[in-house]
Amino acid sequence: MVETKRLVLDILKPHEPGLLEFSEVIARCEGVSGANVVLLETDREVQNVKVTVEGDDIDSSAVEEEIDGLGGTVHSFDEVACGEVLVEESETPQDVR
Repeated sequence: MVETKRLVLDILKPHEPGLLEFSEVIARCEGVSGANVVLLETDREVQNVKVTVEGDDIDSSAVEEEIDGLGGTVHSFDEVACGEVLVEESETPQDVR
């Protein structure tokens, strides 16, 4: 089976738990070495956050379950990196604006 090295997720979550607790819980998921949670937008009831996790063999189901358990919803997987080596995205002419 191919190992997942990075996930970038678009998440809608309630205000509580806060970003610190939210990131700490996700960082403890199976195969996750680190987690980064960035607040993109907030309104009266919810926050939209971008979650980036990296590790040697991320259990994406465990990450989704933890997010769900924290009251969050995964809107989309915006980036997935798999394989033996973590490959960084390359810029192409279509990316230049």
